[in-house]
Amino acid sequence: MPYFDAASAAPLHPVARQALLAALDDGWADPSRLYREGRKARMLLDAAREAAAEAVGCRADELTFTPSGTRAVHTGMAGALAGRRRTGRHLIVSAVEHSSVLHAAEVFEAEGGQVTRVPVARTGAVDVGSYRAALRPDTALACLQSANHEVGTVQPVAAVAEVCRAAGVPLLVDAAQSLGWGPVEGDWSLLTASAHKWGGPSGVGLLAVRKGVRFAVQGAVDERESGRAPGFENLPAIVAAAASLRAVRAEAEQEAVRLRALTARIRARVPELVPDVEVVGDAERRLPGIVTFSCLYVDGETLLHELDREGFSVSSGSSCTSSTLTPSHVLKAMGVLSEGNVRVSLPTGAAEADVDRFLAVLPGVVAGVREKLGAPLPAATAVRAEETVVDALGKRCPIPVIELAKVIGTVPVGGRVRVLSDDEAARLDIPAWCEMRGQAYEGEEPADGGTAYLVRRVS
Repeated sequence: MPYFDAASAAPLHPVARQALLAALDDGWADPSRLYREGRKARMLLDAAREAAAEAVGCRADELTFTPSGTRAVHTGMAGALAGRRRTGRHLIVSAVEHSSVLHAAEVFEAEGGQVTRVPVARTGAVDVGSYRAALRPDTALACLQSANHEVGTVQPVAAVAEVCRAAGVPLLVDAAQSLGWGPVEGDWSLLTASAHKWGGPSGVGLLAVRKGVRFAVQGAVDERESGRAPGFENLPAIVAAAASLRAVRAEAEQEAVRLRALTARIRARVPELVPDVEVVGDAERRLPGIVTFSCLYVDGETLLHELDREGFSVSSGSSCTSSTLTPSHVLKAMGVLSEGNVRVSLPTGAAEADVDRFLAVLPGVVAGVREKLGAPLPAATAVRAEETVVDALGKRCPIPVIELAKVIGTVPVGGRVRVLSDDEAARLDIPAWCEMRGQAYEGEEPADGGTAYLVRRVS
């Protein structure tokens, strides 16, 4: 069964498995002890730290192992913000950061800090000038992911780091998605990552803090990991994480070429095979294994279930999945279609034959879901009406867009459709549909029980 959700968690690398089993035998003792077993454990821990630091591009004494990537983010942000409290209480993040960064920003804001959320282009990339404009004399920290976890867009980290360095502001880079492919370029100040993203075991995060960065550990501390990750180290998992990072880096250059070709094929073929599809994310500056697209008139949760029935494990940023009833914050910030969203993230070693079978299966799956939902037929006969009202109150995505598509052909050119909806996803998906279909979106206005979205027929 093809597993196409490596951006969430990559399968355990064979080297990680071997290192984990070996370390269970030799790395069980307390590495802080002076007796033989403790010294052996300390040697394993030091070797793992050296290997991970080399991959990150920092000194070994700048690197801390944490219980997760999320904990690395939260510890890094809290420590940097506290260390620069005298400078000010202003934080900069991009609008498409991982939820761990955005949740930490929300906590900081609730405690009296100020947060600037830098917007992104339709490709998902930030503009360096926007970061420059967001910097203030009281800015304590800026955050920017190295690459986006939902659409694969690579961010201009080096250029943003240069701008921040010139202003004397540290930059924290969330490198969870990219570290397995190579070191993060630029003069960053703090960096975080998570082992399960590159084929290491879950439960191991990395936090690198450059020397000279003001950092004040928050909460109770002890003598382990410079006080930044209190508690007994999970040494077998740490050893496996470092070993697998070194292993995937050795394979990265060749594997990146192969996966780029496969994802390029998906990007090109999906719009040819499936009508009314928007492929999102930067077509060039992107991670090798991630490709994301959204399908009009499709329920995201149903689409994922149907693909699972066909043997494909994929994920979605659609608002119609069971985990959320609001659109993906990434897709929303990009201003792209969220309904029927599919993220394909290929793991190392993904087979070309599996990608071909996915492309063969996808059109029938999408067509079947659209038929179940009563998606509109291509042709419709126009009748005279100055304004048509579509009452989609109480209906969830993609129904409001489906109802809009059904009536637009009955409205004369220049006529208007008023779509009534109380679904938050409609605020993103109706304008996205208009752009895809060449119709004019005229905005929204309050309506009883929800919001009225105004669409003018252009053609």
